[in-house]
Amino acid sequence: MKYMTINRSKVVIVGAGMVGSSTAFSLITQGVCDEVMIVDINKEKAKGEVMDLCHCVEYLNRNVKVTEGDYRDCGDADIVVITAGAPPKAGQTRLDTLELSANIAKSIVSPIMEAGFRGHFIIVSNPVDIIAHYVYKLSGLPKNQVIGTGTAMDSARIKYFVGELFNVDPRSVQAYTMGEHGDSQMCPWSHVTVGGKRISDILEDNKEFDDVILDDIVTKVTKVGFEILNVKGTTCYGIATTAAGIIKAILNDENKIIPVSTLLEGEFGEYDVFCGVPVILNRSGVKDIVEVHLTEEELVKFKHSVNVIREYTNKIM
Repeated sequence: MKYMTINRSKVVIVGAGMVGSSTAFSLITQGVCDEVMIVDINKEKAKGEVMDLCHCVEYLNRNVKVTEGDYRDCGDADIVVITAGAPPKAGQTRLDTLELSANIAKSIVSPIMEAGFRGHFIIVSNPVDIIAHYVYKLSGLPKNQVIGTGTAMDSARIKYFVGELFNVDPRSVQAYTMGEHGDSQMCPWSHVTVGGKRISDILEDNKEFDDVILDDIVTKVTKVGFEILNVKGTTCYGIATTAAGIIKAILNDENKIIPVSTLLEGEFGEYDVFCGVPVILNRSGVKDIVEVHLTEEELVKFKHSVNVIREYTNKIM
């Protein structure tokens, strides 16, 4: 008897900390894939997370298989998510963790590639733009298959803050930030709309917003992660759901536009650097970069952010 071949989607998460386990939980509760595997140097931690997650199945809309494994099990994965890294200490920025995070990334990527992995890497570990570039170099995979979460979560945050300002659902806001996932990121305000209306027109038409300074919202976005870190010790739910959204766009071949960190090769006049820009995501990974037209002022801010990334990238490559 001849049986039909059914492809099963498999996502491996490297790192069983709060971000990794929250990403696994988000994938499972949304039913994004058929199997989620967790890999961690602390095998007991990975085992505990897997045991706990397995007990969710009864109350979900599908039975997602949850397993623990090691790098040798990554050969048949569609996507490997790297969340393992060095969290910033008090007073540090994401960039200050670069050297340690790069060493961790190197210890992860080499054995995964040796296992025959040919899928997509999703990089969450900070500083994400630089680590994504490093993983791209280490893996030898095509550029479209190595993706950093970039400014995807920052963009969700700026939509939230703009929605809060105008008292509308953030999903009615079209906005994103670009450049570094860090202090130098910028927002192309000339492309921000609320319900299709340009934000500049909204501010001009409503006197109650005369005191609003748009770049103050960008500053708020850059700082809120550290505010959460100071209050609860980590940020996990926002970035985990962001990673799940990126994975869903790839596995479901959605052609969805999300600002992620990808390699620029001439776009916006920049070369050989990973940074956050809007891209079309589908089964191939990054199908295309959406090269929006920036004003002169916006382009200066974007290039400044790119130069910050490049300066630190040159320290490890």
